[in-house]
Amino acid sequence: MTIKEIVKQKFPILVEPELLNEMEKYCTSRTMPAGSNFIEIGDEVVAMPLLIEGSIKVVREDKDGNELLLYYLNGGDTCASTLSCCMNKVSSEIRATVIDDLTAILVPIRCMDEWLKKYSSWRNFIMQSYSIRFEEMLQTIDSIAFMKMDERLEKYLAQRSAEINTTILLGTHQEIADDLHTSREVVSRLLKQLEKLGRVRLSRNKIEIINLM
Repeated sequence: MTIKEIVKQKFPILVEPELLNEMEKYCTSRTMPAGSNFIEIGDEVVAMPLLIEGSIKVVREDKDGNELLLYYLNGGDTCASTLSCCMNKVSSEIRATVIDDLTAILVPIRCMDEWLKKYSSWRNFIMQSYSIRFEEMLQTIDSIAFMKMDERLEKYLAQRSAEINTTILLGTHQEIADDLHTSREVVSRLLKQLEKLGRVRLSRNKIEIINLM
């Protein structure tokens, strides 16, 4: 499919024919394997990604190198943090790591200001994207501040399952611990409790969701 056809299918909010024609002309597609960094902290941001397939984990890092999970991105999403860097012409303040093999459309930074002025559907898309990512970051802050770790773990597993539309989550207990900013031992203990309650089924590097939240 052409870029125009993909955008119409994955981002139906972008409806103006002239906008779609310009996206076909100026945007490019990119594929990346799982495990690679889509963007690193300090990188110059030259384009905004529109995710077609795959998923990305977006984190911030403190001065000691500790990561804080901000949100995950999946097909049909874009990254508000990258968008902000594009709009303000500053270096990246986040790290975006590819979790599942990625296909994305890249929107050049030079097009973004012009499209905001010319196309209402692009403005609506940008505002909607900001709103969704902002709400996700608020939920992250609320979870850290107000929820116990067992509640945070259940919410995390349920959200990841819903986001990627599967009951099978792949990954290690250490990766979950990193996302939740806790220890592997705590995650493993809480997962065992969930398994005893019949809410998950555990096997090596795999969690099957049975009945969560």
